[in-house]
Amino acid sequence: MVTTRLPGRLHAAALRRPGTGRTPHPAPLEALAALTAARTAPPRRMPGPWLPGPAPVVPSPRAAGGGLPGPARPAPRTVPAPAAARALPAALRALAAVRALPLPRTPAVRAASPAVRSALAACTRAAGSRRARVLACLAAAAWAAAFPLTSRLANQRTWGLLAAAAYLAAALAVGLLPRARGARTAARTAFAGAVVLPLAVLALQGHRQSEVGVVERSAQLLLHTGSPYLADPAVVTDYNPYLPAMALFGLPRALLGGGDATTDVTAGDGGLTGLLGDARLWFAAAFLLCAAAAWRLLRPHGTPAVPAGAPRPASPLLVLTASPLVALPLAVGGVDLPLTGFCVLALALAARGRAAAAGLALALACALKWTAWPALPVAAVLLLAAHGRRAALRCAAIAVAGAAATVLPTALTHPGAMLEQVVRFPLGLTAVRTPAASPLPGRLIAAYAPGGSATCLVLLCLGGGAVAARLLLRPPLTAVQAADQLAVGLATAFLLAPAGRFGYLALPALIALWPRLAARAARRAAVDLAVPERPVPDRAVPGRAAAEDAAAVVPVPRPPLDLRAPAAP
Repeated sequence: MVTTRLPGRLHAAALRRPGTGRTPHPAPLEALAALTAARTAPPRRMPGPWLPGPAPVVPSPRAAGGGLPGPARPAPRTVPAPAAARALPAALRALAAVRALPLPRTPAVRAASPAVRSALAACTRAAGSRRARVLACLAAAAWAAAFPLTSRLANQRTWGLLAAAAYLAAALAVGLLPRARGARTAARTAFAGAVVLPLAVLALQGHRQSEVGVVERSAQLLLHTGSPYLADPAVVTDYNPYLPAMALFGLPRALLGGGDATTDVTAGDGGLTGLLGDARLWFAAAFLLCAAAAWRLLRPHGTPAVPAGAPRPASPLLVLTASPLVALPLAVGGVDLPLTGFCVLALALAARGRAAAAGLALALACALKWTAWPALPVAAVLLLAAHGRRAALRCAAIAVAGAAATVLPTALTHPGAMLEQVVRFPLGLTAVRTPAASPLPGRLIAAYAPGGSATCLVLLCLGGGAVAARLLLRPPLTAVQAADQLAVGLATAFLLAPAGRFGYLALPALIALWPRLAARAARRAAVDLAVPERPVPDRAVPGRAAAEDAAAVVPVPRPPLDLRAPAAP
């Protein structure tokens, strides 16, 4: 039996093994049989006028009909086509039919797809209703009100009191004002009461989390000693688990004065100087600028977000920033917020094909914290799949060179301190335990399983390998797909790490949420712009509107149709 190798999905569909529960499509089988017959058919001699032998003579029509005799003419010779020529059209039709087939899906996925699509559509419709918005504001208020009752940190209790009142006011605005105006007023109220006011109050009072003080102290150490790390850390607040570029956010405090390398990191200076030098202000500025730039990149260029004359909804950037997911870190000290902003901006730039700019954003993100390193292969694969190998190599080269130029000087001059504080301390491998001890799977395995730390590291490697394999097998083509894969990888790392906290999961949540919101707003704007608007008549001119309305309904005269059959000639 002669086996014919067909290209790609045609061969896989045609030679599918029996017993898999799938019925082969007839088109691949037809193509396989045709090509096999073409290859196994013996060569034939095609008769023609050039071959020897007398040609049959057919009498002319006049002679056959009994009319005048006419000259005899030879019969037309029909040349039969070979088997390959007859099989080629059938093979081409089969290939076209195979390429039009959808990708095979299992019966469970095929049965669940309509239910999942209908559920998602119902959730989307319900999320835009007034009742759903009021419930969301009340849930945010309840979540914020829990901090004064359960938290032991003064800055979180202060934020909870102010944010709960702001979310209650936002719920009243949504419920009492018109729909579009109520949404805008609620977003602005929540942003002012849950972000701006708590940040200003906490900065003026000098209350902050220890992470902010660690960043500001690292800037002082970098200016005085050339290294952002203490030589002999003794307590938890002496450890700096961030890469050297994070010290840039503490430079304003170091340049404006106030504080030194021995100051308590949990207490700030307060006052106007403390407000301007507070690292939280620069964290928020970096995050908002990067998120706004990513929003502009993911929107269609040259088209407004809202059609002219339509009510302007609340900005998704404002709504996301006013939500508790971002408002709490912004107010009390969100070290991961600038990291999130740079990662989202890098993915948006990679989706637009701007390889050099994406490399610079990735270099900044990778020089802040090691958790941004998975964003580099994701952005490179996105550029490779969407814009070619040259763009991917340019982005990777710029990102690696920029991050190395920032990290290597400190790594070469102070390797021991950097290894101890940046690598061993976050993994829980030092004598001083990290305060990140939420009951996540990796933390439970490290604490209660035999050989827990080694098991967690093995699981981290296996999880990273699985995420990398999916990245290579299903490369992303858009910023949303790339953000989803990056979020899955980061969530896997945080869940399986020996030391972690629930707050770390806000980073993958924001990375997955923000590009999706921007792309959804862009699609909605494109649909709105594609719908033609009805022209508004000019009511200022008397009689003009009535004339235009009458002209709009007057039918255009057409010549009458003659349905009679044409006369016979």
